[in-house]
Amino acid sequence: QVQLVESGGGLVQAGGSLRLSCSASGRTFSSYTMGWFRQAPGKEREFVAVISWSGSSTTYADSVKGRFTISRDNAKNTVYLQMNSLKPEDTAVYYCAATGRVWTTRLNEYVYWGQGTQVTVSS
Repeated sequence: QVQLVESGGGLVQAGGSLRLSCSASGRTFSSYTMGWFRQAPGKEREFVAVISWSGSSTTYADSVKGRFTISRDNAKNTVYLQMNSLKPEDTAVYYCAATGRVWTTRLNEYVYWGQGTQVTVSS
């Protein structure tokens, strides 16, 4: 079992940057594919980014491509989301999640979820 705790959210002006962290418990962190998702008020939770267990492969939602970067440090049991050039439409609760599947961007295929961290981008 994996427990996930996100941190790093906050209030930032449009054009600014934030780095989210997700710390995981458990000795098998390096075997999980990790994803970031977000949920804006009144909207469904959506995929943001995914990284393979080794960190060698990543994929991004079109809406964040070129602005966000996902990375991981398996020695620290942590996955990161660097968010640059933030826009008001990036405002949401951001969740990290883990899956034992080799590769997926599908929300319902992620088994373990963190509690989320709020990101608010002001215009």
